[in-house]
Amino acid sequence: MIIGDIAEGLTRGVETVTGTVSETFFEPTIRLGVTGLSRAGKTVFITSLVANLLNRSRMPQLAAAANGSIRSAYLQPQPDDTLPRFDFETHLAAMTGQQPHWPESTRAISELRLSFRVQPGGMIGGLRGLRKLHLDIVDYPGEWLLDLSLMERSYEEWAGEVLERIAKRPMAADFLNAQGAADPAAPLDEPRAQALARSFTGYLTEAREAGFSDCTPGRFLLPGDLAGSPVLTFAPLRKEGQMPRGSLWREMERRFEAYKREVVRPFFRDHFARIDRQVVLIDALGAIHAGPQAVDDMRRAMTDILGAFRPGRNAWLSRLLMGRRVERILFAATKADHLHHRQHARLAGIMQALAADARARADFAGAQTAAMAIASLRATTEDTITHEGHSLDVVRGTLLDSGRRAAFHPGELPEDPGRLLGPARQGADRWLDEDYSVMRFAPQPLALKPGEGPPHIRLDRAAQFLIGDRL
Repeated sequence: MIIGDIAEGLTRGVETVTGTVSETFFEPTIRLGVTGLSRAGKTVFITSLVANLLNRSRMPQLAAAANGSIRSAYLQPQPDDTLPRFDFETHLAAMTGQQPHWPESTRAISELRLSFRVQPGGMIGGLRGLRKLHLDIVDYPGEWLLDLSLMERSYEEWAGEVLERIAKRPMAADFLNAQGAADPAAPLDEPRAQALARSFTGYLTEAREAGFSDCTPGRFLLPGDLAGSPVLTFAPLRKEGQMPRGSLWREMERRFEAYKREVVRPFFRDHFARIDRQVVLIDALGAIHAGPQAVDDMRRAMTDILGAFRPGRNAWLSRLLMGRRVERILFAATKADHLHHRQHARLAGIMQALAADARARADFAGAQTAAMAIASLRATTEDTITHEGHSLDVVRGTLLDSGRRAAFHPGELPEDPGRLLGPARQGADRWLDEDYSVMRFAPQPLALKPGEGPPHIRLDRAAQFLIGDRL
């Protein structure tokens, strides 16, 4: 077994060195990881980003597009034949067809390669001529990224933290009753274990729908071919004294460790360890609407994510990454088109404050981070109406559920992010001075001209931060 581990490590080392040399001297590649927390819209983000990189007239803040350095962009077969291809064409047709609708969410990992022909700047660049650069976009569920935090926790630590965190959440009541009635020291009873796992999965599903971010273990929500396996049949239980061998608690502990070993570690070894740049999409407006506890949960999730990108904290992760670090991380609050542009700076300020807080708590270093407010596909128009004798900034769009047109004002976000983050940290049940609403808008019919990608808000700025330096 030791010899096998050594051989695997040497093989991976050779592959890494070979790939690095090839990319550096021949056709460099950027691997961009895209993930999202709780209905943040990553399928729409990837589709619109690729469409706007192929047709760049709406990308003035991407320097290489504005100055003409990008001579052409085109899709190519992806390098990893074992991953599903991100279905760009189907998703784009859904968003821009005669009867536009939001595309189906992707529920597993997928990949897409976009290649550029770029003219480098300067005298030396002019002598070298055109060069080729590949952008490999790796799409994966945000819950999988949050699973990395489990690697540093024992089952006892994880279970205690989860039970404390969810104690006041209404959607957790059924599970809390079930686990409270279970005797963790009793001999393992498989039907009881399965019932607890189903109840816990039910809680996770409702928590995600309610806008909470930290819904781990992630594969409980996206089980795939692991559905029903022992590795997904555990739940948090309190430990009271010593737990005997063969007890329910001991078996839950064993399965938790198997989940880390058989599910979490392979994902980070095979996919995460090769990512160069990362964007994390967050439905911040949805969390604000859900209340202070959802905002605090989002802050905690961002802390765990930044911790995941600092391999120096984890010896096992440092070995897997073999010295590589993610260079840039963008936290992007999506659905900025649900706000009038006068509030965009406030939403961006809230995201920046959350990222700064997470960065400090994670003791993070080694990569550039940024936070901004974006809309991958603009689904609204702006207007100002008179309401109770005062001017009110609104957005207008087609409601997803009813199909009727409506004007919408979600509430005034505070100029000082501390007015949200303070109650969130204190565990307040609701906002004291404001209620924040959300609406679900359908995409609007588009009439795109040649060279135009779908309309967006700040997608070009996001692209400039993520890949602009390499273009």
